[in-house]
Amino acid sequence: MRLGIDVGGTNTDAVLICDKKVLASTKQPTSEDIAGGIIAAIQQVATDAGITYSEIKAVMIGTTQFTNAFVERKRLDRVAAIRLCLPASQSLPPFSDWPSDLLEAIDARYYLSAGGYEYNGEQISPLDTGDLENIASDLKKRDIHSVAISSVFAPVQSEMEERAAEILKRYNPNLAITLSKDIGRIGLLERENAAIMNASLASHAKKVVASFKKALLALGISAPFYLTQNDGTLMQAEQVAQFPILTFSSGPTNSMRGAAWLSGINSGLVVDIGGTTSDIGALLNGYPRESSVSVDIGGVRTNFRMPDVLALGVGGGSLVAKTGQVGPKSVGHELLSAAKVFGGETLTASDVAVASGRARFGNKERLSDICPTLIEQALVSIQEQLEEGVDRMKTQAGELPVILVGGGSILLGDVLEGASDIVRPPHFAVANAVGAAIAQVGGEVDKVYGYASTPREEAIADAKAKAISSAFEAGASEDSIAIIDIEEVPLAYLPNGAVRVRVKAVGDLADQAVSEGQNENS
Repeated sequence: MRLGIDVGGTNTDAVLICDKKVLASTKQPTSEDIAGGIIAAIQQVATDAGITYSEIKAVMIGTTQFTNAFVERKRLDRVAAIRLCLPASQSLPPFSDWPSDLLEAIDARYYLSAGGYEYNGEQISPLDTGDLENIASDLKKRDIHSVAISSVFAPVQSEMEERAAEILKRYNPNLAITLSKDIGRIGLLERENAAIMNASLASHAKKVVASFKKALLALGISAPFYLTQNDGTLMQAEQVAQFPILTFSSGPTNSMRGAAWLSGINSGLVVDIGGTTSDIGALLNGYPRESSVSVDIGGVRTNFRMPDVLALGVGGGSLVAKTGQVGPKSVGHELLSAAKVFGGETLTASDVAVASGRARFGNKERLSDICPTLIEQALVSIQEQLEEGVDRMKTQAGELPVILVGGGSILLGDVLEGASDIVRPPHFAVANAVGAAIAQVGGEVDKVYGYASTPREEAIADAKAKAISSAFEAGASEDSIAIIDIEEVPLAYLPNGAVRVRVKAVGDLADQAVSEGQNENS
């Protein structure tokens, strides 16, 4: 039996799934301390399903904690960036495109040192071990505990980043070190930015993981727990503490995976209407389509994997203006106290849904003084914003099936321009928690091959084998692993027929991994 939990800005959702069947689900307000909402959600589904906590074999959690910390500039570590590049890459040093308030929040400091590689794997210059020892000494003197190391063309050849980390660890064993080759892709500045972002969350990640574990143990749940990544796969708690950035946008991903599982539709569009925002994404083979461009997070450009999701400021808690405009501001997790239908004084999109007859909850009599024209204008505002969003997410002409999920999907009627069909699957309100519960284990390879020296078939086979091995090492059952995506991008500016090959493999979580995790957490 699996317990899936998704912690959103407004609600904390939970589901219990056994043998591909949803036994119980709930939607609880997200608490200020996060843990309180999680405990309340777990207690509710366990009571509804009539089970004991000992029957839960694995817990999967999706969270926005790390995204929020970075965007809000809170709970971030002081970070030093070390770039292995000299004598090249000096014109645009680390942090060149970072917002000033974020630089202040992490007390940004950088060092340039010799090293790095050309596109073909040849050294720009040898690693300067003496300079790195001096940097290690300076870091210790400045009491800096989080470091991001980047090297020119590290995805092609990563040895220098690994050697640099060994030298720094030798002098400062307690350093939290992020290597850019583990986070981003080809593109020095964006990959370096992603590594720095990850390093800034090192301490917070450990605290969040510890708080999740504490909440589960408080209920007597000794089952292993995992966090969901933004590609729809799982990370063990120890991995999350090391790579918190990989959870960014895991919420929309969970909703899309849950939508595919609940509806049986593996290709189409998903509209997830929550309490604060509506997220629109495309499904390919049951997984979210990945963004093919650099993604801006909190004002910083990055190039690590992210789902291609369009976020609109329309949700159940969205404020309704006197003109009928809905959003983008929202009452957030205060919906149950602020909305008029619940006894508050704020007109929200949820009030409009109840007043129009699209939903039934709260006290409808409190909405009797709302002008019918205003209600109609608000419904039109919601419809137009979502239709425009659906149109923007299409990559081809024609209509596509649209799966509506999320508690806020009650805001929309049964007609949506651009949709061949509108599907509201069972348990649509908690699709995000379902997506967390059914998450698989993944492995990915992103590597540059020279097709002139390595035949294409041989290169693809090598990448597939590495992706499968990566999924297996992450805890996937060997006989369940399958390749779900292969991407080839010719790099015309490089010689030797260079092609960037990305392969993704996924598989079911092995029973052995679950039992071993349970023993570790007991």
